Amino acid sequence: MSAFRWLTAGESHGPGLTMIVEGMPAGVMLDEDMIEADLARRQGGYGRGGRQAIEHDHAFIHSGVRHGKTIGSPIGMTMVNRDFQNANWGVRMSVGPVDHEVERVTLLRPGHADLAGTQKYGFDDVRPILERSSARETAARVAVGAIARALIREIGIGVHSHTVQLGEIRANVPAHIDWAAVDASPVRVADRSVEQPMIDEVDRAREALDTVGGVFEVRASGVPFGLGSHVHWDRKLDGRIAQAIMSINAVKAVDIGDGIADAAKRGSQVQDVILPASAWERRRWEHMTNRAGGLEAGMTNGEEIVVRGFLKPISTIPQRMPTADLLTGEEVTSFYERSDTAVVPAAGVIGEAMVAIVLAGAMLEKFGGDHIAEIRRNFDAFIATVGPREAR
Repeated sequence: MSAFRWLTAGESHGPGLTMIVEGMPAGVMLDEDMIEADLARRQGGYGRGGRQAIEHDHAFIHSGVRHGKTIGSPIGMTMVNRDFQNANWGVRMSVGPVDHEVERVTLLRPGHADLAGTQKYGFDDVRPILERSSARETAARVAVGAIARALIREIGIGVHSHTVQLGEIRANVPAHIDWAAVDASPVRVADRSVEQPMIDEVDRAREALDTVGGVFEVRASGVPFGLGSHVHWDRKLDGRIAQAIMSINAVKAVDIGDGIADAAKRGSQVQDVILPASAWERRRWEHMTNRAGGLEAGMTNGEEIVVRGFLKPISTIPQRMPTADLLTGEEVTSFYERSDTAVVPAAGVIGEAMVAIVLAGAMLEKFGGDHIAEIRRNFDAFIATVGPREAR
């Protein structure tokens, strides 16, 4: 079990979201503004729908922080769903009993959790399934990820993301990425030459009452050697990162480093050559390339972690799709409530949160302590051992 534990609770149109984070050491600087910055980035991006105009996500910290620093106890947070307050959700999502029958949702939407969830839990109404399976829950993950980001920053790890592909438009990734420019881009792309074509791609999908998918890339820099382990399947860090990215709504594939492209090559073409001491420029031990994406045999190898998430076009589309009725099994058309056209730019921010959460857990496993000063001492002591064995 990871030393960094977290839970989220809440439904898309319920009163709000709740988050609990356990395992944060004492002494880490943290406040609500740090969390809100990431929440605002998640809400942005060209192609988002009307929900983002309603919500102004803010995580209220209720415990675990005093005077701007963590105190070692569980961090509790809540986030209000403004849509619950502004619309007629008070009855439909009431926690207590209601005095009249509430209209059921029985038109199953293809590509959603509707059919599998109602069969698993025995419901004759899709509403209890769609509310929790909604991507609204990822706002809670981003809040937790902001806490994880504050922790890993203490040992010099930074996490960023950018859009690699949106629909059929693919970016050329520059050697050096200006992350501030990425966040300023409406589609969060580093290659400005494809920014307008990506916007046009979203517009075409919207006009066709459709949605568009794509690929985001998350990069973690400043990652030391030795996070994760090769000794058991569930301790391999690449597996944990892949699972975290796959857990994001609409992600159907994950690529670490050049993994997908390298599958068609020979072994001699894909190895990251280890450089001799005379070629080191930045630190002890370097590779000529980083095709492995910073992970070898389940462990970090001192290079930048590079992971991509491939999103299918989201399944909530304005078009009425053929489907079946939950109660009768008869052919009907699916219902439509509200949706985004493209979520790839926002998904990158969620991907950052998930990678930061996994790295926070691995960091605590390797360098753990009750106060951040103790963790830094453990980290510094380990770093002093990294290098050629005879040079120690």
